[in-house]
Amino acid sequence: MKKGLPSLEAYEQVVSKIIKARSDVNSINPISDEFPEWGLVEAYQVQQLVNQARRNAGGRVVGYKIGLTSKAVQNQLGVDQPDYGELFADMERLSGSNVDCSKLIAPKAEGEIAFVFRNDLDKKDLTFVELMSEIEFFMPVVEIVDSVVTNWKIKLVDTVADNASSALYVVGNKKFSPCGIDFSMLELCIKAKGMTDIHGKGVACLGNPLLATWWLARKMIDLGTPISKGHLVLSGALAPMVNLTPGINLEFDFLGLDKIIINT
Repeated sequence: MKKGLPSLEAYEQVVSKIIKARSDVNSINPISDEFPEWGLVEAYQVQQLVNQARRNAGGRVVGYKIGLTSKAVQNQLGVDQPDYGELFADMERLSGSNVDCSKLIAPKAEGEIAFVFRNDLDKKDLTFVELMSEIEFFMPVVEIVDSVVTNWKIKLVDTVADNASSALYVVGNKKFSPCGIDFSMLELCIKAKGMTDIHGKGVACLGNPLLATWWLARKMIDLGTPISKGHLVLSGALAPMVNLTPGINLEFDFLGLDKIIINT
């Protein structure tokens, strides 16, 4: 296929590969290698089909994640723009509980700021001030990302098709008012035994986690699927990703807010 949209058969082939790889906990070769002509339109179509199969099996969407907002993470993965994926209810885990990664292929963890909204974000010309006024609360969250592609050898098409590489997310039991918060200055320190501490700030997330969230809100309005009341939005990483290996215990210290513990 040189021009035009891919055939239904091509989409189904890739969708089946992703679903089977996730079920078997086995990685696949990059989709971008098999279909080098594909772009974001095709990648998001695959994501929608994979996630529709998940919804058909009883999955419930509870929000969205924004990916590739940190320059550090973009540099790690060799991409240069954000993406997004859907969060399902069965992806939630609680801080301090054991996180079973046996069904994941090559998991990594990253600390983020998440927002919850009091109303649907459905105004076509949604302003930044309107976005801020609709924040019910925010909370620190750790997202566990995972790639279906072998050794994370991904391009933008690969991660988008794979639900923006989202696997699980871990929440604490604290929520905070956004009033008076400079989200660009929020600090994160990631700690683990035998590992040099990793530091990050909100400015790493498109300059400000609010800007990343505004980008997503307008994107979803354009697509006709606006962010809904009560949805959780993970706004993007504040620091580089950390590998999750069996037996590791990670502490994500969102300074002055909350500490989220990951036990594997």
